[in-house]
Amino acid sequence: MTQDPFVPDALIVPVIPPLANAELGRQLRQVIDHKTKPLGALGRLETLALQLGLIQGCVHPVINQPQIRVFAADHGLTRHGTSAYPSDVTAQMVHNFLRGGAAINVFARQHGLGLQVVDAGVDAEFDYHPALLNCKVRRGSRDALTEPAMTEAECREAIEQGMALVEQLPGNLLIVGEMGIGNTSAASLLLSRLGQLPLADCVGRGTGLDDEGLRHKQRILAQVLQRHDAATTPLAALAALGGLEIAMMVGALIKAASQRRILLMDGFIAGVALLVAEQLAPGVRQYAVFAHHSAEPGHDHLLHLLDAEPLLKLQMRLGEGSGAVLAYPLLQSACAFLNEMASFADAGISASSGDTAP
Repeated sequence: MTQDPFVPDALIVPVIPPLANAELGRQLRQVIDHKTKPLGALGRLETLALQLGLIQGCVHPVINQPQIRVFAADHGLTRHGTSAYPSDVTAQMVHNFLRGGAAINVFARQHGLGLQVVDAGVDAEFDYHPALLNCKVRRGSRDALTEPAMTEAECREAIEQGMALVEQLPGNLLIVGEMGIGNTSAASLLLSRLGQLPLADCVGRGTGLDDEGLRHKQRILAQVLQRHDAATTPLAALAALGGLEIAMMVGALIKAASQRRILLMDGFIAGVALLVAEQLAPGVRQYAVFAHHSAEPGHDHLLHLLDAEPLLKLQMRLGEGSGAVLAYPLLQSACAFLNEMASFADAGISASSGDTAP
């Protein structure tokens, strides 16, 4: 059994500014309620506009230079057959990203979003490419069935690399995507351990396992949890069970929230990174907008833990940040109506008492 290798304050994380602001909330609600519409008629778009205003600390939120960073890494646990695809696919997909051929490339181009790939720990070496950031901590995580996936130092380095990366980012909105054969296993393990949930509730088919493959995956992951039963704190669990790309996303999310950026969250794996980030730096979650409900079964339980209701439910489970990009236009619309839609007073329209706030 592994022991928890972490000591208190081994990782320094920034303070997350509180989002609560009663006066600003009142002002935003007044602006929203006095638009030329029945009270509440724009539904969840109104609560989204309210959240965006609170994140930016103003009644006229604007999205500037939104960024996508896709974090890629390999996982040593895949040698036990926990994925339907071989680990070589991770590097192959990185090349596909760099050629612009993946779903995330297509959607990013469609919406004009800045996209770069982050090599957090792919078991391959890449030539220089302007769309590739080399932040490699090591060539893939270790086999979590026999030893911790990362050492304390490696886990901390990955988190710190993620924080440092965000320091250099333009814009005020971040989407974190991921690519890594085997990373649904790491995410399922982390969700089970940190969410105190039965493993069976957290494990899905990932890249497309059949029934026997799913049962095999569950058996292997159960052994991994038992092997690392002493890794119960967020950092210890992340090092023992997680992946390099997940750890780097954790750092990116913490730093982005500390800078009051909007976190437009993708699906299961990115969501597990947010769960870890929230446990390390309470308050990160309040900056998150949940884009879509993944078809990966563990996502149901994760959303419940995070008290989140996603904007879309499209039965997607691709990762890469793809679901988040599809929800991006809704954030644009929330800002647009708040900033551009006429009020009753502007339009010279008489409002009934039931249509406006007092």
